[in-house]
Amino acid sequence: MSVPAWLVAPLASLCIGVAGCGHANAVGAAPSAASPAPPAEIDVTLFLIGDAGGPAVPPDSEPVFMALRAAAASAPHAVIVFLGDNVYPSGMPDSVTPTRAAAERALTQELRVLQASGARGIFVPGNHDWESMQPGGWDAIRREERFIATVGGGATLLPTGGSPGPVVVDVGQGVRLVALDTQWWLQDGPKPARSEHDVIDSLRTAVRPTAQRAVVVVAHHPLASGGAHGGHFGWQDHVFPLRNIKSWLWIPLPLIGSVYPIARAEGISSQDIPSRAYGRMRVALDSAFAGAPPLIYAAGHDHTLQVIAGTTTRYVLVSGTGTFGHIDRVAALDSTRFARSASGFMRVEFLRDGRARLGVLIVDRAGSAAEEFGLWFN
Repeated sequence: MSVPAWLVAPLASLCIGVAGCGHANAVGAAPSAASPAPPAEIDVTLFLIGDAGGPAVPPDSEPVFMALRAAAASAPHAVIVFLGDNVYPSGMPDSVTPTRAAAERALTQELRVLQASGARGIFVPGNHDWESMQPGGWDAIRREERFIATVGGGATLLPTGGSPGPVVVDVGQGVRLVALDTQWWLQDGPKPARSEHDVIDSLRTAVRPTAQRAVVVVAHHPLASGGAHGGHFGWQDHVFPLRNIKSWLWIPLPLIGSVYPIARAEGISSQDIPSRAYGRMRVALDSAFAGAPPLIYAAGHDHTLQVIAGTTTRYVLVSGTGTFGHIDRVAALDSTRFARSASGFMRVEFLRDGRARLGVLIVDRAGSAAEEFGLWFN
């Protein structure tokens, strides 16, 4: 009996999984032994952490935040960029909403890392900050912006007002941060009126090299990913699809369960790279970068840690595991240098001589961080 074509992909994934693939651990390149950066020569230390707005835990006990706070406190000239989804699950609600207190606690946890470490803080919006893509998202992102400005001790949410940006922030002697709100491109319902053509023209100007600064674009949605938002699913997603709703729902639904991952891989959700809306955004961003490729395009969105060689940018970094244990499967792309399903964040040290060094730090339950991958960009 022949196998129907629509069953080939899930059955193949199941066979791979039975052979031992399962929930991916580390894929791509082996851990690097790149030499450390000399502390006295560091101009700026940039920390990249996304999807950190999970439920509030007892103060100062979130393992990833414990590790980030310690790392930033000891780093020369630290800047922490929170790469969106700063408040789960639906952004900052109105002050009379019962869930407002929980949202404030979640965001305050992130702000406390900045206050305790002395690092400068920049937040960029994610889809969950826009009320989880609901029509009230524009109001939600402006409420979050006001809360950060009031409580954050100098931290800022950029771009402001729900604008797509770009916003340029020069730090140190040799780094240019370019902040984008990529959810603006994908959001249905009210949002600031801007011409996509004008946004791309402004972005093209923002990434143009000036004064020998390394350009780092920070946003929420990645340009490439081996995670679920990139359309990559494993056998567990086909057999246990309810785990995408609750991680503990190990209820087997073979065959039927394949409907969800196949639909997402085909682009049913605008939040996934295979979708038409996301694809249009990527083409637009690529056109802005083509003339002057940024050194780094950093994002979250997928709950993984990935280092990917870019095309219109030199590297795409996905750092979306800022909430301990909130991790997803990851697959290696042809361009993947490193990928891991583990909690943690990334650190980029920019030296005064123009060199830059990446470190991917994995965090354990006790809040200790260890570098698993290092790379000199220059």
